[in-house]
Amino acid sequence: MVGTVVGVTSDPNDSSSPGPWVPGEEPTAAMPTQGSNGQGAQGQPGYRPQGHEQQSYGPPWEQQGQQEQPQWGSSGQGQQGSGQQGGWQPPQPPQPPQGQQGYGQQQGYGQQQGWQPPQPPQGQQGYGQQQGYGQPGYGQQGYEQTGYGQQAYQQQPYDQQASGQGGLGPFGPRPEWQQPPPVPPAGNGGSGHGGGGRPKKQRQPGKRGKVIAITAAVVIVVAAGVGVGVKVLNHGPGIPAYGMIPTGSTPQQDGQQVATAFLSAWRSGNLTAAAKLTDQHVAAKAYLAANTKSLDLGKMSATTDSVAASASSTAAAPSETAKFTVTALVAAKYGSSVIRGQWQYHSTLVAYQQPNSSVWFVNWKPDVVAPNLTATTRLATVSVAPTVGVVTDAGGEDLSSYGDAGLSNIAHDMASAPPAAKVKAGLDVEIQDTAGKNANKAVPDSQAIVTAPVNLASLATTINSSAESAARSAVGEHAMSSMVVIQPSTGDILAIANNDNYNDFALTAAVAPGSSFKVITSTALFNNGILSSPQSPVSCPPTYKVQGITYHNDQNESEPAGTPFITDFAQSCNNAFDQFYGDLYGKLASTAKDYYGLDQNWDLGLGGNISASYMNVPASASGAELAQETWGEGELTASPLAMASVAATVENGSFKQPILTAGTKQVTASALPMATDTDLKEMMRAVVTSGTADDIGFGPTVYAKTGTADVVGQGQPNSWLIAFDPTKDIAVAALVLNAGYGAQFAGPEVKSFLDSYSG
Repeated sequence: MVGTVVGVTSDPNDSSSPGPWVPGEEPTAAMPTQGSNGQGAQGQPGYRPQGHEQQSYGPPWEQQGQQEQPQWGSSGQGQQGSGQQGGWQPPQPPQPPQGQQGYGQQQGYGQQQGWQPPQPPQGQQGYGQQQGYGQPGYGQQGYEQTGYGQQAYQQQPYDQQASGQGGLGPFGPRPEWQQPPPVPPAGNGGSGHGGGGRPKKQRQPGKRGKVIAITAAVVIVVAAGVGVGVKVLNHGPGIPAYGMIPTGSTPQQDGQQVATAFLSAWRSGNLTAAAKLTDQHVAAKAYLAANTKSLDLGKMSATTDSVAASASSTAAAPSETAKFTVTALVAAKYGSSVIRGQWQYHSTLVAYQQPNSSVWFVNWKPDVVAPNLTATTRLATVSVAPTVGVVTDAGGEDLSSYGDAGLSNIAHDMASAPPAAKVKAGLDVEIQDTAGKNANKAVPDSQAIVTAPVNLASLATTINSSAESAARSAVGEHAMSSMVVIQPSTGDILAIANNDNYNDFALTAAVAPGSSFKVITSTALFNNGILSSPQSPVSCPPTYKVQGITYHNDQNESEPAGTPFITDFAQSCNNAFDQFYGDLYGKLASTAKDYYGLDQNWDLGLGGNISASYMNVPASASGAELAQETWGEGELTASPLAMASVAATVENGSFKQPILTAGTKQVTASALPMATDTDLKEMMRAVVTSGTADDIGFGPTVYAKTGTADVVGQGQPNSWLIAFDPTKDIAVAALVLNAGYGAQFAGPEVKSFLDSYSG
């Protein structure tokens, strides 16, 4: 329901790293060999593979030359066991001093990763068991630790990071990878006494829950498989480029650290950092970025609720399920506004330790973001339009009961998209498909309410039943006629009536207003000092020529020199107006906008933020075009709503934008200068008493202006009349298309209305 213008990568490579070990292929060096048994004998260290490891006897993240000498405890009287050698046999490094006899258990060198430190002394016979010296295998590149005994969390003096057991060579995410390469033989422990390193932590298995539908404030537990085969690249001493080396004392603490790091990066908007903690960082980053956009994500928090061992967790490959809560500010557009709300929901993630490595990852799946998401679905925010049960007139009568096309359209528009001032749109989050025939459509029953819309059982308009009935009766006199009635003091639209074959020309007509526009032309002449008063002498010659075009008055009438301008106005003599076109460049358009609020978008309160301009006054008009516009033709267009507002502005002395619902924001304009308003009232009254409307029979309190607009190719001109009666606080405009003179068709309809409406 509008007028003329509707406002409406892949992982980075490290050149220093050797190529990945491919299952089924032999390493370039010979496989580790079995160490010999013997009392007090010790195995020899294997060659350490080249790559990211520092060339020192310390752990791989210690800088060369900063290695710590092993702390040897007092040797007990124990029996040295046989250690299995893992790797090549290099020349024997210098032997450390023999330990002294004493008591106290010491763990020796068991399964060992990376380079072997200098050999400790052979243990003496004593009491208790001592683990023997096993040899290192091929550790996972860059992260294996030299541990004492079977050790996963040895603390080093230069780095507090803990590490797991070393694996077999670097192997990354390769399409052909199916199973991890074989594990090298482990060293066998012997017996003896003495001080030693920390034992490996024990892993506790856990359980996982099952997926349920997405709803706000529901805990969802996702059963997810743990991914393996992620290539780990060194990113500085002890800091992986992908994944994380946690420092907890239990798998649960490690899982907590990994989950917390991921959620912290996500909530801070550092999606690159969050993605690098997953085992599919490229896919994870893309999905997280898309999620931010589709939710119009604002401030967000994410906190871990609980961490428990996953069903797939083992001592060798611990896996922890973390339940967490997300609270996020999300938004969606509703018309020209934005609806925002805070959404809280629960989700889960699985953090796991990569086999044969000390590095942990978040097992990436889209349902980490929220339950039930897949690679082909996404979260999205959608605004929810409020609804109205029934749209009524000011007295509660259903608008559709009047049977008027215009009112029926208004009722439909308001019910489907009520005015924002009366209701409030809601906000939902839903799961949408991203591929196939249902792309961008919601998955059934996936909506979660963020904020519910504020609906109305009924919505009242400003339509007055008495005025509406009188207007509908009036337009019934002629086919193709429309009428709008306004209360000047408020701008309330009291009646919209149409008799135009289910059209709504009362609001949508865009035709030349004819001589009814002379009210605005006269305003411009007075405001700009071109004429001083209604008594200023202005002749009206029978013809007037502009740029080779000769304009004739209707029936060649004329007014002599010295004729008061009020007479020219009352008789509606065109050439009394067009002769001033040279003084009015740009002034007609500015007057219409600045004082009458025209030629700009009005929001009547129709709903859905619909706004429109119900009149067009070209600001660039000049020459012959501007001359025609002075008497209401040329490129000028207007609707009955706009012209009723012109009459209402003169009655009230200032513009009040027409509205259909109370509380709608109204466009404002400057008040008419008091002298100008007084002059206009005087001239409009003269139209009724001695001018073109004197035969209609209006009463003593009515002010009017007729208008007749010729249309090329149309049999009859369009008939206009605008009027107001200050005693009833009423202004009205009538338009009858293809009819004749304004006084003959539109005039009687306006009289019929004013006679019937008592106010």
